[in-house]
Amino acid sequence: MKKKDNFKVVSVNRSRYILPSVLTLIGVCLGISSIKFSMDGNFGFAVLFIIVAAILDALDGRVARLIKGTSEFGKELDSLTDFVSFGIAPVFVVYFWELNQLGRIGWLLVLLFSVCCVLRLARFNLTKFDENEEWKMNFFQGIPSPAGGCLILFPIIYELSIFSNFFSIKNISPFLVVLTSILLISKIPTFSFKKISIKRNMTIFLLLGVGLFFVSIIQYTFETLAICSLIYLILIPFGIYSYRSRLKDANKIIEEEDQQDIL
Repeated sequence: MKKKDNFKVVSVNRSRYILPSVLTLIGVCLGISSIKFSMDGNFGFAVLFIIVAAILDALDGRVARLIKGTSEFGKELDSLTDFVSFGIAPVFVVYFWELNQLGRIGWLLVLLFSVCCVLRLARFNLTKFDENEEWKMNFFQGIPSPAGGCLILFPIIYELSIFSNFFSIKNISPFLVVLTSILLISKIPTFSFKKISIKRNMTIFLLLGVGLFFVSIIQYTFETLAICSLIYLILIPFGIYSYRSRLKDANKIIEEEDQQDIL
């Protein structure tokens, strides 16, 4: 008798493409759910859901490259879900928290951020580098959409932390939304952290740092997130300086090669 084939949801050769897409879809579900929590006034869960969505967004691409499961479908799906999770959900959370008190201006700020985010994603999809410009993969043009979505949540994160006992920064929300929108569509180089090489003798310290980070997240969730947001803002000038230095070195190498060709 002829043996029947076992039922399979997806072929073995295609199964590695599923995991990154699943992580991406979980992220968009978290982003949409954060809007629901903000409408209910539960801003703590709304912020945490977007933060987890940002972590998953950072992981899905790396997981895809690690298991060789990259695809054009996954790339397009990632961009579409980024717009929902970081172009719509965060600014709606801020809207229900503070911007709705500004009336029409508050809604205009929501539209401004969302439009800037979708423009940033469209530009990112069209960005390509030549072989001699691979070093540029270490940098983004402007801040990425997950970072932008998390930055506009900074006032909420701050107010939910013990830092709010010192003074309140709730009133800076409209200005931070405008600033972040500009950073999204700007061409300011920022670190992408895509290619980070760690020396073997530094691995133990990296693991220690990761462990301490997760312990601090568990014990002091919003305080840790507020500090991380500030660190990211501080790194922006260093990213500009690093990019200009790398660009200067790259141009110098090209000039030397041109001179050798002439000789």
